[in-house]
Amino acid sequence: MTLNRQWLLKARPHGMIGPDNFEYTETPIPQIGDGEVLVKNQYLSFDPTQRNWMVDRPGYLPPVGIGEVMRAGSVAEVVESKHPDFKPGEQVQTTGCWQDFAVVAPGQGPMGVNKLPPGVSPEMMLSILGITGMTAYFGLLDHGQPEDGETVLVSGAAGATGSVVGQIAKLKGCRTIGIAGGEKKCAWLTDVAKFDGAIDYKSEDVSERIGALCPNKWDIFFDNVAGPILEAALNHLNLYSRVVMCGGIANYNNIEPVPGPNNLMNIVTNRGRMQGFIILDYLPRAMEAIEALVGWVSAGDIVYEVDIQEGFDNIPSTLQRLYTGENFGKQLLRI
Repeated sequence: MTLNRQWLLKARPHGMIGPDNFEYTETPIPQIGDGEVLVKNQYLSFDPTQRNWMVDRPGYLPPVGIGEVMRAGSVAEVVESKHPDFKPGEQVQTTGCWQDFAVVAPGQGPMGVNKLPPGVSPEMMLSILGITGMTAYFGLLDHGQPEDGETVLVSGAAGATGSVVGQIAKLKGCRTIGIAGGEKKCAWLTDVAKFDGAIDYKSEDVSERIGALCPNKWDIFFDNVAGPILEAALNHLNLYSRVVMCGGIANYNNIEPVPGPNNLMNIVTNRGRMQGFIILDYLPRAMEAIEALVGWVSAGDIVYEVDIQEGFDNIPSTLQRLYTGENFGKQLLRI
């Protein structure tokens, strides 16, 4: 291969994201300087927050510019190195973006570049041990602060983050209820991930089912969705409850802002707490989460699903799967 295939951001999204927002191009393979590493992407990670990176507004990372390569996490192979810590043939995790080749260096970009631990597959590194697994770990334990016997409600529960949140909550002695879309995902939650109950938002009245499955209300709500599901959840919170705000995928593709929950005062009257967080703030503690997650996975205490699409041409359509609900578990693509 002598050229670097790339997908560029062509137009900012207006409504549902789609392949028309991106443009294919080919450029020369980049050259590296001292302290840099040339990598060839093997797997790409797809995350709901990528939709936010495409919007021209301030955020925790700068927006992707029109004509720039679309940002994404990846697992890649080192092709050439002018850094003493990296050798050709090694596998690394980095922000390789939607392209074949990328120039990376330690300490640069959102995640820098890190070698995969021995025995860890690319699929594992980009899912349970990656951003989504760490988000579940720190979001629940640092912000939710679960205690034995409490009830934990999780939206987006069959997703890469939500499914791990629920299982960690079970390990901490909590009763866990998940909200997901469709019979297949709900069955997986109770039969495989061992949630205590599941609510199908596509076919059930969410508020009614929360009341039925949480007769003593909930103590922690880990929210990946926002929108009407957040409002439904706020009808059933306990005294001193905690709402962990992780994402809002229900609203990411809206053209116009939608009204917020009309029952936020329930947080006040029940002395609750609602807090957002960004996983990048926790990267210095990454090994804490990785070591715990490896232990739980090795012991069979946590299971996870990976949805792998194939082929460079399918990169834009794979991102869209996150917002249509087609993906099941962590969405990846093998180049």
